[in-house]
Amino acid sequence: MAPLLELKNLRVSFPGPRGPVEVVRGVSFDLGRERLGIVGESGSGKSLTGRAILRLLRPPARVSVDHLRFDGQDLMAMNDRQMRSIRGARISMVMQDPRYSLNPVITVGEQIAEALRVHARIPRREIRARVRDMLEKVRIHDPERVMRLYPHEVSGGMGQRVMIAMMLIPKPDILIADEPTSALDVSVQAQVLDLIEDMIAENGMGLILISHDLDLVARYCDRVLVMNQGEVVEELAGGALHAAKHPYTRGLLDAVPRMDETRKFLPVLDRSAGKGT
Repeated sequence: MAPLLELKNLRVSFPGPRGPVEVVRGVSFDLGRERLGIVGESGSGKSLTGRAILRLLRPPARVSVDHLRFDGQDLMAMNDRQMRSIRGARISMVMQDPRYSLNPVITVGEQIAEALRVHARIPRREIRARVRDMLEKVRIHDPERVMRLYPHEVSGGMGQRVMIAMMLIPKPDILIADEPTSALDVSVQAQVLDLIEDMIAENGMGLILISHDLDLVARYCDRVLVMNQGEVVEELAGGALHAAKHPYTRGLLDAVPRMDETRKFLPVLDRSAGKGT
């Protein structure tokens, strides 16, 4: 079976005082109806890779790619109007913090309804019913009340659930989740991730989970890509992440504090070990 997404040799650069600075360097991978994790330090190029797939990067960013196909379609050959029919409807992206992703002057219900209305002609009554049903699926109680609220009136955890509802209501084929739980406490993190996993299983979607949390990615993902300085330095199965061999991946794992910590000093990453495989 052909993969849903094919990405080959993605490069992203920005202008600098001494010339272009390449921040994503030749990233390549295929994605099927599976859960793919991308991990690495801040600045490793994880989020830029996700945004580049949806062609969300604008000048002065410069993007080049040998091959970017989704469901047999060449995304780089599409104009802006064609890409808008893909974004949200077939590939959705959950951003890190709902406070910066939700419109502060539009109610929660209207924002979720807009995500559906833009991509399909559905009667108003049916749209409202589907919004209410989606809020229930993301485990928000009293959806009728929440639909009337504005983003500043909901908690961080509820705001993240609203974002997930908005991205999933069109039933996309791929969900890109960029640090979807970074602003949440541990108990809410688990609920949100379980919710995403349930929705993926129900709709047969592909997932790209971008995260700093190595344990989380190992637990939830089928495959993991480890990025450093814009490059993929190691690829391995999610369940094998803690048995990684690459020095950079081992450095990331060793730098994570443990509940039963006995080390006097926390190891520091060896920056010289970050390149190559």
